[in-house]
Amino acid sequence: MEEVNEDELEPFHNKEKIEFKPKFVEHYSKLTDFEVFKKYSLSFLRRSIRVNTLKTSVEEMKHALSKNWILTPIPWCKEGFWIEHKEKRRDVGNLVEHALGYIYIQEAASMVPPLVLDPQPGEIILDMCAAPGSKTTQIAQYMQNQGILVANDFQYQRIQALGLNVQRCGLRNCVLTMMEGHWFKDLQFDRILVDAPCSGTGTIRKSLKTLLMWNRNGIKQLAGQQRKLIDTAFNNLKSGGILVYSTCSNEPEEDEAVVSYLLEKYPNAVCEKINLPIKHGPAIVEFEGTTYHSDVKNCLRLWPQDNDTEGFFVAKIRKE
Repeated sequence: MEEVNEDELEPFHNKEKIEFKPKFVEHYSKLTDFEVFKKYSLSFLRRSIRVNTLKTSVEEMKHALSKNWILTPIPWCKEGFWIEHKEKRRDVGNLVEHALGYIYIQEAASMVPPLVLDPQPGEIILDMCAAPGSKTTQIAQYMQNQGILVANDFQYQRIQALGLNVQRCGLRNCVLTMMEGHWFKDLQFDRILVDAPCSGTGTIRKSLKTLLMWNRNGIKQLAGQQRKLIDTAFNNLKSGGILVYSTCSNEPEEDEAVVSYLLEKYPNAVCEKINLPIKHGPAIVEFEGTTYHSDVKNCLRLWPQDNDTEGFFVAKIRKE
């Protein structure tokens, strides 16, 4: 596992002008070392890519890019690399390899949910909140374009972006649907990914507006939607199937509390331990007087400072 050198973090130039709401500081001081969290949240995010093995191989891309780019392997994803130009060029999106779908620009922590889902060729899989398609295309490459992958989202503009990425990356087993996630009913999937809409508090370092938008009432509303989505997903999962619930939030109400709700409601829902070579913080088992289901301890809580990535949350649930 790569050690993070805090002295090499590249700060935002205007970070002195960025203010954290007092309630935000109070809230996150209960969850983590706030000063370390703040330091990483106000540092630029390392760029990372995933090689699309539906179109090329990891070795071919390493050879093609290594002339001008430094590729550092991401320990938990063999197709993933942090990418840095030898002369500090930043426009990875302008690479021909990106336009052709040989690589996908994807944040390193975002690669974790499809790895935990562990899709297999020939299965029937649902990506319930799929746009813009980073995890959808990752799932498809693990399926080797075999089986059926249903990629759903609820807005036409989001479906447009999803459709473009599905075509660019050469997916042939993918069906796009457009509806609210909780409308799925009486279907049976082998595996389901619910990468739920969230407050995005793990993404501050690439979206500073998250700090301005943050409020506890909004988080409570999002948590209600997330409970509907995870409940619907579990009811559309085959017996023995795997459900992965993820967010780019570090809020317990959107993370452990949602998983705890499902575990309390369904005795045949089992939260399994996630085994990946990735540093992570402990799951939150109690917060603000609420004790969660004991099995939430198996969830993966990623703080930005753990691996110098975005913050993320991932839970793996089996239906018995």
